[in-house]
Amino acid sequence: MKIKIKNEEITQDLVGDTIEFPKYTTQIMNLANQNAQGTRPKIVGQMSELMEECPKREYNEWAEWYSKRMPKAIEEATEKIYGMVQAMAKAGQQIDKALVREWVKDLVISKTFTGFRFQQSILKTIAAKKHVNYRRATPEEESQNIDGYIGNTPIQIKPTTYKTKNMLPGAIEARMIYYEKKKDGIVVEYDF
Repeated sequence: MKIKIKNEEITQDLVGDTIEFPKYTTQIMNLANQNAQGTRPKIVGQMSELMEECPKREYNEWAEWYSKRMPKAIEEATEKIYGMVQAMAKAGQQIDKALVREWVKDLVISKTFTGFRFQQSILKTIAAKKHVNYRRATPEEESQNIDGYIGNTPIQIKPTTYKTKNMLPGAIEARMIYYEKKKDGIVVEYDF
């Protein structure tokens, strides 16, 4: 038998009453936090270590222990994130339909073209160094998170910023190649 326990139910069981946030607000705060880095270990502590260190096992006891151990953390994180929310709200006021159209055009046309050409150059250059052939992935292979092949090796090509973000669902079964755009070209990193 299979059952599904929803996240809300788990939170309710462990924490008690949960907060109901207005629609879209958590997405905005998450994005602001990514930019402000308000919940990084240097501000709120290394959470896995703190959880292990805490002798308490109940939620209320943990909350009290954490507040005593890291008395300024919540306020410092709040200030950083709220500052970014305000900056984003100001930026949001500058967004009109024409700006959205330009952004979509840049994403769909310019960045797609550039990204595919970067991938082609990367595949070609590494394949030449390895003295093997290369090819772009088929649409079916792309749906499996493969950008191309160097010899018989499936390849996934991502910007180096991908290392710090969880951008694709599921595990990638291909070898990773990372690149970083520089003023005079791209720096490529791989280990196979």
